Amino acid sequence: MSELQKKINSAIRILRLAELQAKESNQPVEIAYSGGKDSDVLLQLAKESGINYKAFYKNTTIDPKGTLQHVRENNVEIVKPRTSFFHLIEKKGFPSFRFRFCCESLKEYKILNTACWGVRADESPKRKNRYKTFEFCRTYNAKDKVHIFLPIWDWNLNDIKKFSLDRNLKLAPIYYDESGNIDFSRRLGCLACPLKNDRGVKDFSKNHALLRAYLRAGRKFFENHYSNQEKFKDVYELFLFRTFFKNTNDFILSCKSDNLFSDTINAKEFLENYFKTDLTL
Repeated sequence: MSELQKKINSAIRILRLAELQAKESNQPVEIAYSGGKDSDVLLQLAKESGINYKAFYKNTTIDPKGTLQHVRENNVEIVKPRTSFFHLIEKKGFPSFRFRFCCESLKEYKILNTACWGVRADESPKRKNRYKTFEFCRTYNAKDKVHIFLPIWDWNLNDIKKFSLDRNLKLAPIYYDESGNIDFSRRLGCLACPLKNDRGVKDFSKNHALLRAYLRAGRKFFENHYSNQEKFKDVYELFLFRTFFKNTNDFILSCKSDNLFSDTINAKEFLENYFKTDLTL
């Protein structure tokens, strides 16, 4: 028996354990489906296991183009959020590495009592440290408890690739290059996520409509929270700080200090030159 087949058998056993847990609440198992390659593998394993499940996709309103269509093609139920991503910006400002309110509002909430996630420990050192077992409980809003199972927690990227190709799985559009070949190294996530290495700069460069929507929503937040402060002159400075700087001091020294070595920067002009587009709101 191959190592991959052993992992497939183990994943199916975990899925069936999840089903036993779900039966205590007279519910199916929730398959938490993101539209990504790991979710496609998890969904296929759920089908092969024969368990009673229902797959849900939590719509973040800011996933890459083609993701929703891919979700529909897999007959996954789309859960509409109570608010949109841009409405959250209007109320709370731009998300950042330290202030990821968007995940809490758009992804982190309970649907069913028992859920399976397509999380793998080898995705990052952080996840490896966080997920050291395939079963645990998660509490949302200090009261909504969910029993979580991770059927593919011990799979690596090569396992995902082999299984996907063997089952001839169709993946979301983001995984295909210009020639139609699958690039398994790519990851599906929210557009312009502040957790990306470039803090979303590439996404803004490719999608100017997204950039303007960010700024329009940010302007409403700025008018209510920053208009009487000296730290940021306008929403362009606020966005410049969020996207290119790690702390306020670095931003002030680089952009706001008018001295022999540094001229003050016009944030709107800088952003327009950088992204090569008119950002007049």
